[in-house]
Amino acid sequence: MLSAEKLPVEDLPEILENFLIAIENGQLIGVIGLEIYGSYGLLRSLAVLPEHRGKGVSGKLIERLESLAALRGLKELYLLTETAPEYFERHGFQKIIRNDVPDEVKQSSEFSHVCPVSEILMKKTIN
Repeated sequence: MLSAEKLPVEDLPEILENFLIAIENGQLIGVIGLEIYGSYGLLRSLAVLPEHRGKGVSGKLIERLESLAALRGLKELYLLTETAPEYFERHGFQKIIRNDVPDEVKQSSEFSHVCPVSEILMKKTIN
């Protein structure tokens, strides 16, 4: 699913400990991941099958990921996107510049070398 959506998979960990999935009628229809760096999280790998888009699946995945982040004691969530900044803005994320990203998050493979520099950075404070 991630490859089909042109999302990076080469740097995924062997154990997807902080990944959440959405299943309908026994079929995987959505996924989202959380990488933890100190007290910060990196949202990654949000994907929903095309035939299930527009039904609130991704919004529910984001809500559950934010709950997981809060349970883990994280202060902020970060993400990189090329195609969906408006979508994430509707979910409370704000665009930021690279200098505003904590050093811990800058060490992630997504930030340091997997995603292009042209990607838009976004942040959301966890309540």
